[in-house]
Amino acid sequence: MYKLYNMLRIKMKRGRKKDIFVNIITLSTMSKAIANKTGIKKENAKRIAGFIMDLFGYDNRIIDNILKPEDRQVLYMLEAEDLLTTGRNEEKLYDGREWLTHYWELRKSTILKYAKNGIKKGKRASSFKMEDDNVSKRNIYNSLSDDVWAMRKNSGGTYS
Repeated sequence: MYKLYNMLRIKMKRGRKKDIFVNIITLSTMSKAIANKTGIKKENAKRIAGFIMDLFGYDNRIIDNILKPEDRQVLYMLEAEDLLTTGRNEEKLYDGREWLTHYWELRKSTILKYAKNGIKKGKRASSFKMEDDNVSKRNIYNSLSDDVWAMRKNSGGTYS
């Protein structure tokens, strides 16, 4: 287990102070993990980490229905990088119906691991690396050759 703790000093009864070590994800930890795992620049990683920390706050889990579709896309990319995970809870309502809640959860151990150790050599973070291939998300179709478009057109729009 990777131990990366933050120390908190709490005041006890009778004026005594006690130091406790808490395994929490900070903005710095999250931005290091994103930069190390994905290979993106630290400024971009810090911006993404700030967005994630704003969503999660002090919790490890958030409910999916608070998200906008464009916000959810960032979470999907981080899930692909194994920094987040999804889950769901089923609850039975008083009238017998089932209520399904989807949520996102921080993978603290993975985040702490990549914040401390970085990325392993030879591993490519594909979901964030489109800019390196001189293809942005907006012009990916413009980068395809005429042969690819002709192949699609001749096959009736399907690939075999």
